Amino acid sequence: MLGNRTGRVTASMTQEVSLEAERLRRQGIDVVDLGAGEPEFPTPLHVKSAGVSAISEDRTKYTTNAGIYELRQAICDRYLADYGVTYDVSEVIVSAGGKQALFNVAMALCNPGDEVLTHAPGWPSIVEQVKLADATPVIVRTHAEDGFALRASSVIDLLTPRTKVIVINSPGNPTGALVSERELSVVAEAVARRGIWIVLDLCYEQLIYDGTPHNLPKVLDARVRDRAVLVGSVSKSYAMTGWRCGWAIGPASLVAACNAVQSHTTSNVSSISQHASIAALSGSQECVFEMREAYRSRRDQLLDWLESEPRIRCVRPGGAFYLFPEVSELLSPDRLRSSAEFAEALLREGHVAVTAGEAFDTPGFVRLSYAASLDRLREGVDRIHNFISDLDNGRIRPATTST
Repeated sequence: MLGNRTGRVTASMTQEVSLEAERLRRQGIDVVDLGAGEPEFPTPLHVKSAGVSAISEDRTKYTTNAGIYELRQAICDRYLADYGVTYDVSEVIVSAGGKQALFNVAMALCNPGDEVLTHAPGWPSIVEQVKLADATPVIVRTHAEDGFALRASSVIDLLTPRTKVIVINSPGNPTGALVSERELSVVAEAVARRGIWIVLDLCYEQLIYDGTPHNLPKVLDARVRDRAVLVGSVSKSYAMTGWRCGWAIGPASLVAACNAVQSHTTSNVSSISQHASIAALSGSQECVFEMREAYRSRRDQLLDWLESEPRIRCVRPGGAFYLFPEVSELLSPDRLRSSAEFAEALLREGHVAVTAGEAFDTPGFVRLSYAASLDRLREGVDRIHNFISDLDNGRIRPATTST
């Protein structure tokens, strides 16, 4: 008999897409993978060199659970340089990616009966982690016609005496939408006297386009510093997904609680990854600028290519590296009935991996990652157009038919 908590959570659909794409590749099938949220860029050379040096210099032992002092200081220095906010190393814990940092925070803050507000479409692990922490997720809906913008009024309307935490992801996965400084200011001022925590998932924080102001840490620092948590990662900005290094920044008492949780789960992040992350955060940021410009170009090109199919409707993302187009006009009761069936058929017949909107609590949409090269994006779009042509001509059916 399994524990009750296993019945409250579901497996990651994004991981399932990656597994199926890998299964097809093992069969010799060329799959254009637009499903995974992973940069195709290599980790920058100076960061790799720091990792190699850590191995050569035998920096391969356990470290302190919260992370080596030098890395925690580098994180503080990065946020001071980027946002003008000051933190002490005692207010930082290094974790195995942003996901573990968010999990630690959920476990440290939540009790049964607590409510945690977050927004949808949104990263599904946030909701599942809330459930694992025995709290209740409350969803604030955002909408394509409003650019998936998170409105302060929508958040405030859902506050109750049981609200303990608000979790905000910006830039957002899967939409690429940004939370504006103004809207976050209104939320922060509304909860400042209610004892409610605000957790910012900023794992795509360096990938913001078009010069949009986005100093969310400064907004919280000025209004609710004693109940604000910043979660970040080297994964996306520095093309270091496999290194598994992220962090949480917040009041020392919360960080101590996260440290206790982590000490009984994973303990410290790989010592090699920690030394490489110091190089990423403290070294030249030119690599981040170059990757961001490449993503901006890919975003614009992908939007342009998809415009030729008017039934695919896209919101222009302000950050991250995803499009979240609506495909509901391509669905019908007598062929593909849901975006989940659409994504499954596209992978099976068109050999393009995308993630269905159902993974993000938003049926009728799919997520496309433009972290792939331009050549692969072009190939993927061509295959999508061919797939839609086959769909229109009745050559595409669901894998199974209900009786």
